[in-house]
Amino acid sequence: MAIDGTYDITIVTPMGDRPAKLSLVSDGDALSGTFGGEQGEQPWDGGSVSGNDVSWSNDFSGAMGPMQLDFAGTIDGDAISGTVQFGTFGSGTFTGTRA
Repeated sequence: MAIDGTYDITIVTPMGDRPAKLSLVSDGDALSGTFGGEQGEQPWDGGSVSGNDVSWSNDFSGAMGPMQLDFAGTIDGDAISGTVQFGTFGSGTFTGTRA
């Protein structure tokens, strides 16, 4: 399944819903892309693809300071959904659709 593309996602955080833009680029089982929101856009790499499952991490600086976001999700057609760990600040979910 082709997972490459740009997705409009909503991240459900302990501080409310946050919209973001996510781009995914696969190369075999390797995954890279960009993640952007209210704080700007950042590239990342080192993610992985296994079938329809994707996972990646990226650094983020927000209201709670800098932290690493760890994402794990599944692509289903033009939809993406999964979980995200907000460093030591808990976890949440995300959903989105291909833009």
